[in-house]
Amino acid sequence: MVNKMSEKQISIVIPTYQEVENIPLIAQEIDSVLSNENYEVIFVDDDSQDGSFDAVTKLAHELPARIIVRTEERGLSTAVIRGIEEAQGKYVVVMDCDLSHPASAIPHMVEKLKTDEADFVVGSRYVEGGSFDEDWGFFRLLNSKVATWLALPLCHVKDPMSGFFSFERGRLESTSELAPTGYKIGLEIMVKGEFSKPAEQPIHFKDREFGESKLDFKEQLLYLKHLRRLYTFKFPTASEFMQFGLVGGTGFIVDSLIYFTLQLFFGLNHTMARAISFWPAVTWNWFWNRTVTFTHREKSRKLTQWISFVSTSFFGFAINFGSYKMLTEHVPFFMENQFAAFIIGVILGMGFNFMMARVFVFKPLNESIENEVRHHK
Repeated sequence: MVNKMSEKQISIVIPTYQEVENIPLIAQEIDSVLSNENYEVIFVDDDSQDGSFDAVTKLAHELPARIIVRTEERGLSTAVIRGIEEAQGKYVVVMDCDLSHPASAIPHMVEKLKTDEADFVVGSRYVEGGSFDEDWGFFRLLNSKVATWLALPLCHVKDPMSGFFSFERGRLESTSELAPTGYKIGLEIMVKGEFSKPAEQPIHFKDREFGESKLDFKEQLLYLKHLRRLYTFKFPTASEFMQFGLVGGTGFIVDSLIYFTLQLFFGLNHTMARAISFWPAVTWNWFWNRTVTFTHREKSRKLTQWISFVSTSFFGFAINFGSYKMLTEHVPFFMENQFAAFIIGVILGMGFNFMMARVFVFKPLNESIENEVRHHK
């Protein structure tokens, strides 16, 4: 019999919302595989008011379970963070309450941590031995695969979307740096924590039997927003350049449409059309770079920043327009293929504009202000 007064070894954190049917089932599953361990189960409930509190209170007479009811904060990720903060065990395991994650995998996941085989373990559907229910439809499977592929550059596991994971509590010194948007808190911890040896434990992912899934279109949009923030965190310069390039791509479309419209419908020559199309395109790029690419940077007055952006863009435009004019006037191929010269000019100008925008237009926040913004997100 385990001495319940000794130091906890394992803390199981389970976020819940209207999961009253599943609470006793998941608790019994966990106890059946950890009965010889000194463990605790922490349910973090978002004020379900469905009997969850009473269910855990009843369980607590027989099992090491407790519940934290949050009345002011909502969301799976922040619930997990709260549970981690309350955890007393050396090892933390996070899992869903809907019985989709097999409790039988917990001892294997913790053993990998104890033997130092890994410092972060993910319950994985996509490694050898892992699986999921066969009745997944094509679009559900496609959605899962695409979401997984988008996250793969951020970490070294095949199932970064998994909500079933474990780690040694001491390796996550503080939760203050965590700022998840949406429901993929495991990915957030993996990227921002001090973990160098992630591993995967094969599991069978089972569809829920009771209750309703909390995953909807809004959560999928939040996931994309979360990914953007994680890429900015891990690859700050490359992430900004990619976003700057995407914005520039849409600006290129605006630029091209106006460039051709002025020639086809207003009879302007290509040089004049090229000079005019710059202005709406540069304004478009400034707006979306302010809104998307550099949203985490200093927000100066719009007019002042627009003037600054346009001013630095003049140099990029000089490279853009100068290369276009030189190629179309002196290189036979481009005399016949003016749009190819147009593309080359845009690429050369964009590289210069990115450097100028990053250094002079969208300045980094003061460090103290940046910390304040992060902690209030």
